[in-house]
Amino acid sequence: MSVLTHWIPRTRTQRRNFGWGLAFTSPAIIGLILFMGYPIVNSLINSFTTASLLGGAKRFIGFDNYRQLMGDDQWWLSLANTLVLTAVSVPLGIAVALGLALLLNMNVKGLGIYRVIFFLPSIVPIVASAVIWAYVLNPQFGVINNVLSVFGIKGPGWLSDPAWSKPALILFGLWGVGNLMIILLAGLQGVPSDLLEQAQLDGAGWWQRFRNVIVPFISPQLLFATITGLIAGFQYFAPPFVLTGGSGEPAGSTLVSGVYLYQNAFYNFKLGYSSAIGWVLFVIIAIVSIAAYRLMGRRVYYGGAAS
Repeated sequence: MSVLTHWIPRTRTQRRNFGWGLAFTSPAIIGLILFMGYPIVNSLINSFTTASLLGGAKRFIGFDNYRQLMGDDQWWLSLANTLVLTAVSVPLGIAVALGLALLLNMNVKGLGIYRVIFFLPSIVPIVASAVIWAYVLNPQFGVINNVLSVFGIKGPGWLSDPAWSKPALILFGLWGVGNLMIILLAGLQGVPSDLLEQAQLDGAGWWQRFRNVIVPFISPQLLFATITGLIAGFQYFAPPFVLTGGSGEPAGSTLVSGVYLYQNAFYNFKLGYSSAIGWVLFVIIAIVSIAAYRLMGRRVYYGGAAS
């Protein structure tokens, strides 16, 4: 209660400043309510109804959508695919981004050029990147299979082979690690050089310096990368949708939860059922994010005090 009273404007000047503050922030507040608040509340309501994208009367059915979802084999397949892709792509993406950041943290000639080259793919629109990679992964004339053929290796079918479709999506995901690379590079540049020099004088090898000095100092960036990576992984949609046309082929190996939600909403017009999928995904993302934060947060080092 004391926190609330602290924020209540009491004097005439405080009330005037509060009014002006509301006036200037009202466009953002109204925008959040209309374009975020209302859709969120509406989707929650729709998840308990028979709402259809085609319109018409919607009937309240309680938790039937959620019960149906628990027995939906396609939903469990999409969730399993999402879990596999997230479990592999998140740590692999962090490792690649960290490797690039370590390389860019070295004092070499043309460093600015290398930074631009590594960062540039991350600012290319995701749909445009997916279209490019559709040609790169083409089994007949794609760049990757052509390079493999030079060494006498017959390239796989990638997006036409269920065994290689997930590796193809993971490989495509590594294309855009530039944003994360910049964040980790900023963390690396904050590591005190005197500590690294002292560790080297004490006989610590490269791995020992990396593990005991560098990793603790970039642990906040690693935590951020993990949490945001997990959230993005469970919301994974655009690459498989563009590369496979939203079909989930081959053999359902690229059917992720985001694509399955889209199929139910815009192919089957089941707005209520797709809303239920969205809220189940929200709960899963919240649980996984909190668990990851609880697991890693206590090991994060904030320049003098552990979290």
